[in-house]
Amino acid sequence: MDFYGLLGEKLSHSLSPTINKMIFEKNHIDGAYKIFEVQKSRLEDFVEAIKLLKVKGFNVTIPYKESIMQHLDYISDEAKRIGAVNTVMLKEDKLYGYNTDYFGIKVMLNSRNIDVKNKTAIILGSGGACKAVITYLLDNEVKNIYIVSRNPEGINLRILDKRVSVINYDELLDIKGELIINTTPLGMYPNIDSCAVNREIVKKFDIAVDLVYNPTETKFLKMAKEESKIAIGGLHMLVGQAVKSQAIFNNMEIKKDLIDYIYKELSKTFN
Repeated sequence: MDFYGLLGEKLSHSLSPTINKMIFEKNHIDGAYKIFEVQKSRLEDFVEAIKLLKVKGFNVTIPYKESIMQHLDYISDEAKRIGAVNTVMLKEDKLYGYNTDYFGIKVMLNSRNIDVKNKTAIILGSGGACKAVITYLLDNEVKNIYIVSRNPEGINLRILDKRVSVINYDELLDIKGELIINTTPLGMYPNIDSCAVNREIVKKFDIAVDLVYNPTETKFLKMAKEESKIAIGGLHMLVGQAVKSQAIFNNMEIKKDLIDYIYKELSKTFN
């Protein structure tokens, strides 16, 4: 049996063990997926333990997606461009880092056949979650990206592209576009009544995307649906990135049927 896991700080509500168990069962993988809650001061010890215990691979979440990079022997070009790693594989005592959030974003947008080419996109929030979103949008020929932050002056995303601008929430009032994406945790369970923007902002866009997956319909997405907009939740992204990670760990084919199956099973949990 091979061992896998999720590295983070507070992981009691993570769905990763459930998702990976389904991946194991559907692909006949003899594996176990564990939670690794690690204090920031013990990250180096954790890395050594992974090598010592021969853990085949692990996913990475807040707050380690950037700090884990200094402990890796190899980082994929995709992860370098994003500036974050969420998937690490152990091979011949060396650690290889990847970013499968990028693939998860693709799965999420493809679930509703969204083409971002020549579109104007608004990204709410400037935390770690937005980096993969920005990279995916730029790679797929988005026209403009406006990153909305309460503190625009304090942002350093290291993205040198003239299509990307950083604005505050007051400036957002004057901007229209096709796509608005929430990368903040606002609206996540149990704080389901919170939202980064009001209805008047949502009305100005055709497509609303929320990286939050619990609940599957956040207040942000509910407003979008009520205004007859396309509304897309974050559960497809969560499942997509997990399946991509196991594809890396076990050199397996990614099947859309598997992603759809896991998505439907998890949706039952929240509805």
